[in-house]
Amino acid sequence: MMKKRLFIISNRLPLTIETTDNNVTMRQSSGGLISAITTYLKGSGKEFFSEKIWAGVPGCTEKIWDIANNEHSPADYNYLPVFMKSKMYELYYNGFSNSLLWPLFHYFPSFAEYHSSYFDAYMEANRSFADILSKQVRNEDFVWIHDYHLLPLAGMLREKFPKLTIGFFLHIPFPSYEIFRVIPKQWQREILTGMLGADLIGFHTVDYSSHFLSCVEMALKTGHDGQHISWENRQIKVDAFPISIDFDLFNNAYDNTKVEAIRKTYLKLKKDKKLLFSVDRLDYTKGLYNRLKGFKKFLLANPEYHGKVVFALVVVPSRDSIRKYAERKKIIDEFIGNLNSTLGTINWQPIIYQYNHLDFEQLIALYTTCDVALITPLRDGMNLVSKEFVASRKDKQGVLILSEMAGAARELTEALLINPNDTDEIAEMIKQGFEMEKKEQEERITAMQERISRYDVNAWAGDFLSQLKEVKDVQLGFEIKFLDNFSKARLLENYSAAQKRLILLDYDGTLVPFSKDPLSATPGNKVLELLDLLSREEQNTVYIVSGRDSVTLEKWLGHLPVGLIAEHGAKIRHPNGSWENETAGNESDWMGRIEKQMDKFVSKCPHSFIEKKDFSIAWHYRNADLTEGMIRAKELYEELFNGTTHLPLNVLNGNKVIEVRNKGVNKGAAIEKLTMSSYDFVLCIGDDKTDEDMFVKLARMTEAYTIKVGNEASFAKYNLHSPYLVHSLLESMSIIPKKDSWAAGEIKSAL
Repeated sequence: MMKKRLFIISNRLPLTIETTDNNVTMRQSSGGLISAITTYLKGSGKEFFSEKIWAGVPGCTEKIWDIANNEHSPADYNYLPVFMKSKMYELYYNGFSNSLLWPLFHYFPSFAEYHSSYFDAYMEANRSFADILSKQVRNEDFVWIHDYHLLPLAGMLREKFPKLTIGFFLHIPFPSYEIFRVIPKQWQREILTGMLGADLIGFHTVDYSSHFLSCVEMALKTGHDGQHISWENRQIKVDAFPISIDFDLFNNAYDNTKVEAIRKTYLKLKKDKKLLFSVDRLDYTKGLYNRLKGFKKFLLANPEYHGKVVFALVVVPSRDSIRKYAERKKIIDEFIGNLNSTLGTINWQPIIYQYNHLDFEQLIALYTTCDVALITPLRDGMNLVSKEFVASRKDKQGVLILSEMAGAARELTEALLINPNDTDEIAEMIKQGFEMEKKEQEERITAMQERISRYDVNAWAGDFLSQLKEVKDVQLGFEIKFLDNFSKARLLENYSAAQKRLILLDYDGTLVPFSKDPLSATPGNKVLELLDLLSREEQNTVYIVSGRDSVTLEKWLGHLPVGLIAEHGAKIRHPNGSWENETAGNESDWMGRIEKQMDKFVSKCPHSFIEKKDFSIAWHYRNADLTEGMIRAKELYEELFNGTTHLPLNVLNGNKVIEVRNKGVNKGAAIEKLTMSSYDFVLCIGDDKTDEDMFVKLARMTEAYTIKVGNEASFAKYNLHSPYLVHSLLESMSIIPKKDSWAAGEIKSAL
């Protein structure tokens, strides 16, 4: 297998460059992302990637970079620096990235600052990344873009390299549409279309990926099929990949000699007191102030703990130059000073506060000394501190109090989960944590450790990159390729030479355009004439494969010598035959209940309506307001999907229709028996998601031509713009002379 090159793109290079006098040093930084990717690439990933290039801003001048890179370049990666003017970087990083995106995506809309100069610098900075990468990247490379600083970058690269494999991962939350929509519309579009330049878009949780899909649906008027979005000739996958840590690193650190020495010192200082511990960056999203208020309430409600508990709070400096951060530090400093002076004594200081960085050994020693870890962000993409604490407790002791607003809360369900805005609950949980029995502590920690160790940082990186490869493989069979004159000529020539032909045609959107009233979409004289001509040709077998009910198909097309497949395959009538049921016929058990659910949405969504068939039931919203219809369709789809998981039913999200039918009934299954006969020419045309089942079924048949009507990506081999072009193709087929080959002049005249 040929190895690929991997480009990792982040705002900053994972390097620390220091200058002292004339001496320049460079070393690889520590951190979750660099640790995750390096661990994977040294393990299972080393067999796939031949070269690893990391692009980002180096944090120094070009002159210093040249000196440092020539003398001290670390060996794990080749580094690609992106240099920017300091003013542009300030507006891009502290401006748009951290004064608009960061607060908004963390649900602090009142903190967001809207300045066009911020947005302009943000786009220009991303173009700088794209320009640098364009000089190095090739279409066969893999590119993995990280985080909110680079949301438009995938789209910019896609324009230059249409076949490039691109993954994007967001390390912070993605907000609901109600929050996202406050961004100016032009900015919204640039962000979303930029992200859609990727082939795989990853988030920490299912909630965040769901929010993104909703925003794409509402802002770009583009629907999705489960986790997949069809966009600009590609099928894009959106999924959750909860980032993790190097479990073994933290777990084994418990026995580290230096850690043991520091822990002994802390235990000696702690004596018989209970130790509550928190470590976080200085950020308004971390809930530090509420954490402190909760601790104060605990002390006021439990005076017996006075002198017997210490809260060790470590705040790591972050973005001090941004006004909101400086204000937050002042509030925290004043609160701690006031609490220590009013509740503390000469012999006891309730809070030990450090505003500084901790080295790794100090951090592990505090994790493994404390009785309770208090981690209460108001909103957090994941929160790796909680996972680090759990992993470090090789002694199987300690209690984790965790905010339910952190992404990690979805995995660490054995923690004491709290609402970070409820200071009374924080106070109660601190008490519960201190008084928890050792056996219960062990049970909770063990369960969480098993979960983290199973999906560790290596598994996270491997999972993302493996899925990226799979998505790209799927895309090779899912694209738009319009039926040009050359392809049409080849189709007609193969049709002419064939001795036994199968023609499969969808009805609505394929033979006739969609109508606001389904009952008025009757076939015109031209359609009837074409079907009659094709079906009377002795070498042809023609089937209409539709979602329509059998009564309507019989009424409109029953007089023709064609086969009819109704309700996506629930009923079949072979040419000149009678109707046969393909289902078990248990519809009475579920259809009434589904109709009641759909009827609620007819009331909620004006101009929507229900269509009942023999074996399925559908809610149509093609006549409704576009935005309202999409919102209600999403609600109904989720309600029906969740409510039918225990039933043998499929919920189909089709072209402005939500339909419920028996499981196993689809157009692909319906035509399977037909294709068992030996045909040397097969033509299948359809326009809907339901037709994809047929396209997939026929994909491996070299003699099959599959055509998608419309401009969406598909598993069909070709696309045609509209039903009128379908008529043109069928007309060309109907006038072909009855002989084994076709002269070039006759092909030209038919075209």
